[in-house]
Amino acid sequence: MKANPATRISNFFVNYFSLNGQLVSQAEAEAAIRESVSFKGTSILILILAIFIASLGLNTNSTAVIIGAMLISPLMGPIIGLGLGIGVHDFELIKRCLRNLLMAAGFSVITATLYFLISPVNEEHSELLARTSPTIYDVLIGFFGGGAGIIALGSTNKGNVITGVAIATALMPPLCTAGYGLATWQMQYFLGATYLFVINSIYIAFATYIGVKLMKYKPVSAADPDRSQRVMRVVYVVAVLTMLPSIYLTYRMLQTNKFNTRVEQFVSEECHFPQTQVLSARTGIDNGQRTLSLTLIGQILPADSLQVALSERMKYYGLNDTRLIIYQGGEESERNIGMAPSLAEVYSLAQTTITRQQHSIDSLRQLLAADHTNGTAAAMVAPEIKVLFPEIRQIAVSTTLVARPSDTTRVDTVNVALVNTSKNIRSSERRKLAEYLRARLNMGEIQIVDVRSLD
Repeated sequence: MKANPATRISNFFVNYFSLNGQLVSQAEAEAAIRESVSFKGTSILILILAIFIASLGLNTNSTAVIIGAMLISPLMGPIIGLGLGIGVHDFELIKRCLRNLLMAAGFSVITATLYFLISPVNEEHSELLARTSPTIYDVLIGFFGGGAGIIALGSTNKGNVITGVAIATALMPPLCTAGYGLATWQMQYFLGATYLFVINSIYIAFATYIGVKLMKYKPVSAADPDRSQRVMRVVYVVAVLTMLPSIYLTYRMLQTNKFNTRVEQFVSEECHFPQTQVLSARTGIDNGQRTLSLTLIGQILPADSLQVALSERMKYYGLNDTRLIIYQGGEESERNIGMAPSLAEVYSLAQTTITRQQHSIDSLRQLLAADHTNGTAAAMVAPEIKVLFPEIRQIAVSTTLVARPSDTTRVDTVNVALVNTSKNIRSSERRKLAEYLRARLNMGEIQIVDVRSLD
């Protein structure tokens, strides 16, 4: 009798994932794990040498050297032993693994600190900074890496799994970065790297514990059930508490990435100018407010109108709460940024700064002149308007700037007369009023706008 399709599919997957005949005995797996727990003699020396190699790799930003150090390091042994001890309720093994792990971590941090104290190069490279901001992804890497490790140790076909786990979970570099933080007294590096090491260690051990349970390893005969329950409660609490900060850090990372993506989109779509290029776009935080600093090179643009136009467009990219800062300068002043400036470059930079400040002064003068004209023009013509155009009850004259959404680099100056009338003005009267105001106030074209009230 043929099995139904659901049964055949189920049998297919069961056959592929079955571990029958592929696992070594519990005694053989335990012996291999217990043997790698000890840290004595050669193990300590190898660990110290591996720390020096990893520190050199971080110092020179060499990924290959760091990977080599992780392959040499014997740190994985006590962590997997800790998971085994929890799984089989061997409390003496747990104590031994914790003691050896703390000793190994201590030696590692001390060695790295001494290296970075005497190293002539203390520059922060990407490989170093990558070990200071752990996220939920590091939790998952440690967990899945630990799972692969315990399955390989319990399997007849071990392959290169343990080597791969050592590279993927990266236990060694965080300890080196912690030493760097102590050597340079940057505690944010020390705390971030230490937290990353703790995450990796706890979740490798946690995955090992789950693997031991799934492979149905028998607990030691002398295990105390009540003590075992207490230990398990502690294990779950520690695992959860360790994960919580990483969730918050992941949220912050995602928010930062989202913000940076919006900034890149804003700069690429809105910051196009005919003879001016965006040299750099830097984001930061100033007094709790996010900032976007644009450095422009080429033809200097009107600072005030550019600031208004770009700031208005930022809200369409979700950057409402971001303050825009614009720097402008000539090509010579920006060309050798980061290098020691010559006298000619200092002079050129000073001239650029003076030019930029003069543009700002001219813009402010124009605004002050326009504001003064706006304040006196209406009062000056009001008595004459009363005689020439008796239907006009109120009048206000203003000069304003008008920006074009289709062309953010262009800003027009427009003269406007707001009038409140007792009856509608005919087109001929409107033209006469515009001609009178142009001649009387020495203005260019002026638009007449009839409004309901100016109160």
